[in-house]
Amino acid sequence: MKFANINRIIGCGVSICSWALCILCSIGLCGMLGGCSVGPKYQRPAVPLAPSYKELGNWQQAGPKDTIVRGQWWGVFQDAQLNDLEGRVDRGNQTIAAAAANYEAARALVREARPQYFPTLTTSPAITNSRVSTIAIPGITSKGYTDTVYDLPFTASWEPDLWGRIRKTVQANVNAAQGSAADLENARLLMHANLAADYFDLRGVEQQERLLDATVIAWSRYLDLTRGLLRSGLDADEAVAAAESQLEAAQAQRTNLGIARAQYEHAIAILLGESPSSFSIASASKDAHLPTVPAGLPAELLERRPDIAAAERAMAGANAQIGIAKAAYFPNVLLGATGGLESLSFADWFTWPSRFWSVGPSVAETLFDAGLRRATVRQYQAQYDETVANYRQSVLTAFGQVEDNMAAQRILVQDLQQQDAAVQSAQRYVKQATARNLSGLDPYLNVLTAEVNLLTYQQTSVTFQTQQMLASVQLIEALGGGWGTAQLPGSKDISAKTAPHLP
Repeated sequence: MKFANINRIIGCGVSICSWALCILCSIGLCGMLGGCSVGPKYQRPAVPLAPSYKELGNWQQAGPKDTIVRGQWWGVFQDAQLNDLEGRVDRGNQTIAAAAANYEAARALVREARPQYFPTLTTSPAITNSRVSTIAIPGITSKGYTDTVYDLPFTASWEPDLWGRIRKTVQANVNAAQGSAADLENARLLMHANLAADYFDLRGVEQQERLLDATVIAWSRYLDLTRGLLRSGLDADEAVAAAESQLEAAQAQRTNLGIARAQYEHAIAILLGESPSSFSIASASKDAHLPTVPAGLPAELLERRPDIAAAERAMAGANAQIGIAKAAYFPNVLLGATGGLESLSFADWFTWPSRFWSVGPSVAETLFDAGLRRATVRQYQAQYDETVANYRQSVLTAFGQVEDNMAAQRILVQDLQQQDAAVQSAQRYVKQATARNLSGLDPYLNVLTAEVNLLTYQQTSVTFQTQQMLASVQLIEALGGGWGTAQLPGSKDISAKTAPHLP
């Protein structure tokens, strides 16, 4: 066999396919330049927007944008332990990890769709050995024989995007990936807000514990006092029994608070992706700082909420799907080329006479489908209408959440002022009842009643303080946690091999 010219022959075979690909590229480029994109042009639908939030009042102007909580929003509470816990959420939370994996899958779908812009080149080398049987035909003598066929084919094909189907497919996948990125940010916001809420609930329980600790100490002293009065004959056993019952009830309440604290601690551990069995939070020595949260304007909320951004990207994707469905009404043009080497002898396989090639376009058009395409278009139009409704509902829900939490903050300020006045009055009443009891004017039962009332008022005050902190967390969450649509990844970022960092 002669192999001296094998490289030249292979080069010639490849040149045939290269020439065919050039033809395909030229025709496809002409098709794309003259092509069009079918389907409706996307425009974000309008939603009803108020000039300002109702709870802010017309007299209060929106603050400058640099005062809006951004980035690590939990820092406004000025709590070092909360900052440390929040900093660990992104690394260990499994809900965030699942959302990040979903975003990566959405990015992969974009990269899967983009190769449709380009020709496909395939090869399938084969060596086929076959035998033809002996056939007895009257008057004809045919002997069986064996032969071998050597094939080295190359096939190139390309469907130019004449009607925008591929462009719409890529755009729909990009929109879905951006929506997935917004879902990831929404998961982060939700997990960080849940941790902050559990943290402040836990601190509220600790305040209740400190309150009951002081109450237990005070009532222990009162019990010692009543026992002394009983021994001296100045009081009855009834007063001792009442003091004992109140002390024991306070101790039981204090013990029961351990359940709530343990559960909040376990919930925080799960949010951090850690085992509750090996996680603990030290008690705080001071109360957290209550921040002032600027709300901005209602129109800004559309750009600050990741769930609204995800709903908007879903609309854009559904709109692109309508264009994909309408592209089915138009013919598909396929540009194909085949070339290579074929021989019955291995020695002649890589010779110039063994070459073969073919090139030419083909057109496919559905002439009758009994209304299938029309029904498909209507399906995607209905799905787009659904996404519009979901988007508007997301916006309305967001406005409602902001108003709810601003109203809660405003009313809780009044509640605390009134409750603090009630606590002060109850403390004054305890002092008066104690003094009258010591002077022998009133029974100790009056002191116990005053102490019970004071404890109830103090517990309510602590509850209101905890609700204030939770309302601040929920307001920041309702405002998007300082996130903005400008942080959504662009088409190039989504298509990149390395995932971009999402702040």
